[in-house]
Amino acid sequence: MTPRPAEESGVIVIGGGAAGLSLAHRLTENGAATVTVVEPPDGPLRPAERTWCYWGAGVDGLEEAVSASWSVLRLHGADRRPVVVGPAPFTYRMVCSADFERLVHGSLARSDSGRLLRATVESVGGVPGGAEVRCTLPGGRPLTLRARRVFDSRPLPVLPPARTQLLQHFRGWFVRTDTDRFDPSVADLMDFRVPQPAHGLAFGYVLPLAPDRALVEYTEFSGNALTTEAYESALGHYCRDVLGLGALTVERAEQGVIPMTDARFPRRAGPAHFRVGTAGGATRAATGYTFAAVQRQSRAIVAALRDGRTTIPAPHGWRASAMDAVLLRALDTGRIDGPRFFTDLFRRIPAERLLRFLDGATSLREEWGIGLRTPVLPMLRTAAELPFVPRRSQPFVRTGDNHR
Repeated sequence: MTPRPAEESGVIVIGGGAAGLSLAHRLTENGAATVTVVEPPDGPLRPAERTWCYWGAGVDGLEEAVSASWSVLRLHGADRRPVVVGPAPFTYRMVCSADFERLVHGSLARSDSGRLLRATVESVGGVPGGAEVRCTLPGGRPLTLRARRVFDSRPLPVLPPARTQLLQHFRGWFVRTDTDRFDPSVADLMDFRVPQPAHGLAFGYVLPLAPDRALVEYTEFSGNALTTEAYESALGHYCRDVLGLGALTVERAEQGVIPMTDARFPRRAGPAHFRVGTAGGATRAATGYTFAAVQRQSRAIVAALRDGRTTIPAPHGWRASAMDAVLLRALDTGRIDGPRFFTDLFRRIPAERLLRFLDGATSLREEWGIGLRTPVLPMLRTAAELPFVPRRSQPFVRTGDNHR
């Protein structure tokens, strides 16, 4: 079979998840370059429908894809006392992957400089003046694409070496109850009224979609994922014994694993081949949130392309990465109590400032003040030992998609 001649594009984006779609959206929105988005064809390589959540303020260009938002956040401490905060000007927002795909695919279809290609990527290599992507089309025909820049959002087969690696693993139910049980204006970010594991922490997570509908999730930060049966048991306990939901119907489920690691993710895989999303270090190590960082990363890439720069800034600053490394190590060693740590943060720090801190947008002075409201001695001890902890490769089994 004779391959087609190489097709040219300014930018190739590999992958149609949150990172790939976000970058494609910003590129077509700003007209920074001609773009070809390569997504897997229908079949086992295409992920199931999933949700992504983030906090945002004002208009951000994603309004068509936001299916729900909340202006009030709540935590339930292990002492069973709630913490209710209003994080204005931020709201907590949910994006469903199907809605986001429709938004971005529609933009690509209307754009003179963008297109969507369904194909399986076989390899990416450097060529003079850019990079070459070799693909296989659904019918088995080979296709070669060339571009000045390739941005690759596919997950890494192996995570880089790290000093600490935890997993944020979860299973969620989209439930419908027989009677109204939820307040659609309040999102429960962390509910620690669930049994805690021997190592790490666990919490419930409730995003109401209507008085009788919600996404209810069980999440752990720990070293190993659970079996589906164990998640189902934990969710049943949480819905029945903690939330008291009564009779309910599970309409669908989602499940996944997010790496929480202080590994150093290389953002460049070749002279013109860049990693984006979790593979490019966009996941916030201490929380697992990725979607907001992906938006920043996408805007930074667009700005770099428009300015003719060949470097892409890191999704998170060095101070945020250093603080995350300390917190991960303190959690992993058991020096701090996870439920108490996160509950005290929301009790002691204004919500707007805390969300900016979790998003890496606070000043050094603000971060110093937040640090003084954490367990200072255990954190200092952990910070002092980190330089002497070796980085080691650890296995990571991907079973789902990041929904933060």
